[in-house]
Amino acid sequence: NIYCDHHPRPWAHTEIPVIVQYMQETPFCLRVGHFLPYSMSVSNTTHFTNPSTFILLGIPGLEAAHVWLSIPFCTVYTIAILGNFTILLTVKREPRLHGPMYYFLCMLAVTDLVLSTSILPKMLSIFWLNSREINFSACLTQLYFIHCFSVMESGIFVAMAFDRYVAICHPLRHFTILRNSVVAKIGLAVVLRGGMLVLPCLLLARQWPYCRTNIIPHSYCEHMVMVKLACADIRISSYYGLFLVFFVTSVDVFFIAMSYIQILRAIFSLPTKDARIKTLGTCSSHLGVILAFYIPVLFSLLTHRFGHNVPPHFHILMANVYLLVPPMLNPIIYGVRTKEIQDRFLHLFTHKGI
Repeated sequence: NIYCDHHPRPWAHTEIPVIVQYMQETPFCLRVGHFLPYSMSVSNTTHFTNPSTFILLGIPGLEAAHVWLSIPFCTVYTIAILGNFTILLTVKREPRLHGPMYYFLCMLAVTDLVLSTSILPKMLSIFWLNSREINFSACLTQLYFIHCFSVMESGIFVAMAFDRYVAICHPLRHFTILRNSVVAKIGLAVVLRGGMLVLPCLLLARQWPYCRTNIIPHSYCEHMVMVKLACADIRISSYYGLFLVFFVTSVDVFFIAMSYIQILRAIFSLPTKDARIKTLGTCSSHLGVILAFYIPVLFSLLTHRFGHNVPPHFHILMANVYLLVPPMLNPIIYGVRTKEIQDRFLHLFTHKGI
């Protein structure tokens, strides 16, 4: 049997009202889990209720370039893996780096590793092997990990901004305020916040009926894409997803901004120019990492929700960029801008060589 999925208009179910429109027409036929060029004038509608597998299309519209696109994505992922493991190894091996700033940096490195690993291996299997199928439970797990660790990463940036505030504005009390127990509690709060806030998205997505199609026009299982595939009243999920994005982003950016306003006030009150430049240098790496994370996220989210004239493949490319590029940039920025990490890494490397 050949099942074709070609929807010029939303499919109407006799029992369940459909209020969602497809992102785009999907000009593919499904035959035993593989895609063939669409060649029929009239298509059959596939009925699914809680399908056992979904079909990821990769980047629809750029299928011919999948192999070429895999090269930069694979390069970015390799650099991210090597860079973040280098940060973790350097901090672990050097006792002088066992402090609040570097503990938060290690949390960031672990989060980046999970985020990039959650999407890229499956994406490469699509690009290289045409392995498009993903188990229903694996798809929901991927959805949860992506959004949970994105929220966690945002929370880690708030913790790092607070650490810089205490270190610059209250330097004599830095290690008293941010004791190891306090750092552990902050880390636990960041993890619990990410897990609990994203959990409703997972539970709602799990109970939806997917009776229209099991084809996902994306390279990974993303919440809003799953929302558009469900044939049920998804207003609660849509509103909650929108609330989650803007609530987390606005609250975290607010606290980061407040921390850096206090930091800048303290910096410009320093007596000498050299002291101001040196103190600004210690904050520049953190600011660079924050911008590398929030700018692509906000750009992708705004174009996804309000950029209706933007081509779908551009949405998907940006969604991949904001999950893959920050994990690559974070260890590079910290490695280049943080002298302590450079010195300790070189010391470990030369010590090994001797």
